[in-house]
Amino acid sequence: MENRTALVEGLIARFPHIPREAVFKEDLLRTGMAFDDSALTDNLEGEVKPKSYFIFSFDQKPLTQLGNAAKRRPPEEIALTGGPYELRRTIVSVRVNPDSPYRVSRGADGALTLSMDGQMVADVTLPPMPEYYRHTLSNGKTVMEIAPTIQWGYLVYLTVFRMCQYFGAKEECQYCDINHNWRQHKHAGRPYTGIKPIDEVLEALAIIDQYDTGHTSHAYTLTGGSVTSKVDGYAEADFYGRYAEAIESRFPGRWIGKVVAQALPREDVQRFKDYGIKIYHPNYEVWDKRLFEIICPGKERYVGREEWHRRIFDAAEVFGARYVIPNFVAGVEMARPFGFQTVDEAIRSTREGLDHFMSRGITPRFTTWCPEPATPLGKDNPEGAPLEYHIRLLETYREALEQHGLQPPPGYGPPGAGNAVFSVSSFMDTLAPNDENADELMTAGTQA
Repeated sequence: MENRTALVEGLIARFPHIPREAVFKEDLLRTGMAFDDSALTDNLEGEVKPKSYFIFSFDQKPLTQLGNAAKRRPPEEIALTGGPYELRRTIVSVRVNPDSPYRVSRGADGALTLSMDGQMVADVTLPPMPEYYRHTLSNGKTVMEIAPTIQWGYLVYLTVFRMCQYFGAKEECQYCDINHNWRQHKHAGRPYTGIKPIDEVLEALAIIDQYDTGHTSHAYTLTGGSVTSKVDGYAEADFYGRYAEAIESRFPGRWIGKVVAQALPREDVQRFKDYGIKIYHPNYEVWDKRLFEIICPGKERYVGREEWHRRIFDAAEVFGARYVIPNFVAGVEMARPFGFQTVDEAIRSTREGLDHFMSRGITPRFTTWCPEPATPLGKDNPEGAPLEYHIRLLETYREALEQHGLQPPPGYGPPGAGNAVFSVSSFMDTLAPNDENADELMTAGTQA
C-alpha cells in the first residue's frame, strides 16, 4: 500500500488550484479516521458534541468493532487548522475507521491533533456541546435523537423515517446502510426512534429555537428512507409533507426548509412548495445508466432513471431551478466489480451528468462515498474510490459551475476554504468565497 503522505502530497502538488484543505478532507471522508480513547466524547455528559448517527452509520467498521468508540462516541465533526500544511479551518464529518492512517489524539499538553502515518497534519478542534442538547423532551427523549444538528450547528437533520422500504438485495441501493444502521443501533440497545412523531419533532425544534440564541442553525433537512407503499397510512409525499406543514406553521421562516425525498410527481412536489419548503433534493445518486440500474435497483424498478430525471426537471419548474439540488454519491462510479476502470472514464461520466442538469440551471451537489462494511459496495471496496478521482471531481465540478454561469447552491452555508461548513464533501470548500449572504433564502423575519 502506498505511503499515505506521499499520495496526499503528490496530489496537492499536482492540483495546486484545488485547496490543500479539500485534499485532506476528501481523503478523511473516503478513508475515515481513528481516535485515541483520550479524543472520544463523554456522550451527552461532556463538553463536546457527540456523533448522532443522523441517518447512515458513516463508519467503516460495524459498531461491534469500534471498541471504546462504541461506548464513548466520537465527536460529530472535527475542525482542522494550522499544522505543517497551514490549513485554514476545515470541518470534516467523522467517519470512524480504527485501521485508518489518520488518527486523532491528545498530546501531553491536552491539545488534540490529527496525524497521518504518525506525522502531525493539523490541530483539531471539537464541536462544543450545544445548550439545546442538554435539555430533553417531556417524554425524556434527547434532542440529539430527534433533531440532531450537523455542519457545526448549521443544519438540523430530521430523519423522521429511519428505515427504507427499498429492502433486501434486489431493492436496496448498494452503497446505503440506512436499514443496517437502524438494526445495529437497536441491537446495541441505543435509543433510535424509527418513525419520529410530529409532536416530538416540534418539541425538539422548540428547544433548539429557545436555546440557539445566536441562530447558528440556519436550515433543516426533512428526510428518511424511501416510501414505496405507505408509512403510518401515508404515501411518501404526504408522510413527509405533514412534517413540513407542521414545522412551517409553527416556526414560519425560522429555518430554510429542505426535503430529501424520491423524485416525486409534480403535484406532490407542488405540495412541498405550498407547505413552505424552499429546497428539494431528489437525489439521482449516480449518473451512468448502466450503473444506476445496478447500484439503485429499487429506484430503477419503482421509478426508473429516465422518469427520475424528468421529475427533477418538473420540480425545477415548481421550485425554481436553483432550489432543486439533487445529490450524487461521489466515488460509487468506480466501485468494483461494476464501476469504471479508470478515473478518466468515471470523471467523463460524472461530468456528463453535471452538464445535463447545469445546462438547465439545476446545481447538483455530492457527498463523498463512505464504504460502509454492511453494504455490498462497501464489502467489495473497503478503501472506496481513488483519492485522485475525488480531487479531479472537485476540479470538474468547479469548472462546470463556472462554465454554466451558476452560483454555489443555496442552503449550504458559505463557500470557500476556511469558510465552508458542509462536512460530507469538499465541494463548498473548493468554490470561491463570496461576500453575498449565503442564506439568501432566509426571510427578514427569520433573524427576529
